[in-house]
Amino acid sequence: MAAWTITGMLVFFIVVNWADKAVLGIVAQPLKEDIGITTEQIGFIGSAFFALFAVSGLASGWLASRFSPKWSLTLLALLWSVTQLPMLFSATVTALFISRVALGAAEGPAGALSQSAAFEWFPKHKRGMPASWISAGASIAKIGIAPVLTWIVIAFGWRAAFISLAIFGVVWSALWLMISRPGPYAPKKDAPAATAETGTADAVLSQRIPYKKIMLTPTFLGGLVGAFTMYGLVTVVLTWLPSYFEEGLGFSRGQAGAMFGLPSISAMIMMIGVNGLADRMLTRGASSRVARGMVGAGALLVGGALLATLPYVPGQWGPVIVVVMGYGIGCIATPLLAATISSISPPKQTAGVLGIFLALQNCGGLVAPALTGVLVGAAATPAEGYAFAFQVFGRMAVAGGIILALTVNPARDAERIGLRG
Repeated sequence: MAAWTITGMLVFFIVVNWADKAVLGIVAQPLKEDIGITTEQIGFIGSAFFALFAVSGLASGWLASRFSPKWSLTLLALLWSVTQLPMLFSATVTALFISRVALGAAEGPAGALSQSAAFEWFPKHKRGMPASWISAGASIAKIGIAPVLTWIVIAFGWRAAFISLAIFGVVWSALWLMISRPGPYAPKKDAPAATAETGTADAVLSQRIPYKKIMLTPTFLGGLVGAFTMYGLVTVVLTWLPSYFEEGLGFSRGQAGAMFGLPSISAMIMMIGVNGLADRMLTRGASSRVARGMVGAGALLVGGALLATLPYVPGQWGPVIVVVMGYGIGCIATPLLAATISSISPPKQTAGVLGIFLALQNCGGLVAPALTGVLVGAAATPAEGYAFAFQVFGRMAVAGGIILALTVNPARDAERIGLRG
């Protein structure tokens, strides 16, 4: 019960994290009307968020080695609240840029630290389900929080959305301080160093392997390609989906905000269902290559192929269905890859390895929103521009799935690098 209580709080940590990310897409159209920001500027700011987001993610290992999850996650959540404030005092494009870049810097380590905090409570073969729930925090934010933020924007103005998010982060921090504690699989700070002669649990928990050795495994590299392509798509949905529904497909602003969560409903159901199945496959003796590598590759292939058909789908609701299904299927790969990377990482280095992996993965966000803004601006109509952008990122996901299928084999690579346990 304690393991899932902690996991539940970490899910809500990611809900706060992704609500902070999603607010730009929700307020994009009101900001166009209020401060005169352009489509290209929104795309640029959406990408600028990921500049320091990717860089600060590399600090995950440093934070994990010096602070417990109790304090590191509390610090991050409070920083997120602070970064919401600039837009309340100066409603300008510059203030929005500064706010989003600062938020990106504060959010960078969140994914790796939350996953590693959850993995302290679960053995390796049971990490797919908690990883999927934590990844589902992004979906919950878009399903449950995005419509609320849309209503707040319509009823009280876009500034009220930033105030609400600042309060949300403070409340989470107070609750986390009350319940957080180390799990049974947490790295032991005082454990003896692992040697060729020792095989004790403490030695396993204290083992260290050079980061370069882990990063050069086919599992890490192939997983990174797959994750990079999917994360680019995630950032496009995050930044542009409400605008696509409103400008491209003709839905009202209220409808677009309410529909923002539809792809996330699909993603959450599929991630939790398929990752639970993958964990059961591992428990029953299936190889990690099949249960995590091939299943993740298949998700990218099918989801990407669906999105690649978007320019050819007629009507108003047809494109919505394609985006909902393609995005949901592709998202299956995200928690599978997090669990896969943890399985080739010593416990003491899980946060660091995941931090490097996610920081490199997140570089997809540096390009995708800005590229989408350019494609939409250059298209004959917004509908054509958005459809073409989704097609581009769908094709990239297909390529990522092929590479993932050819490279990922966690058991093989764990043995090659000498990982214990």
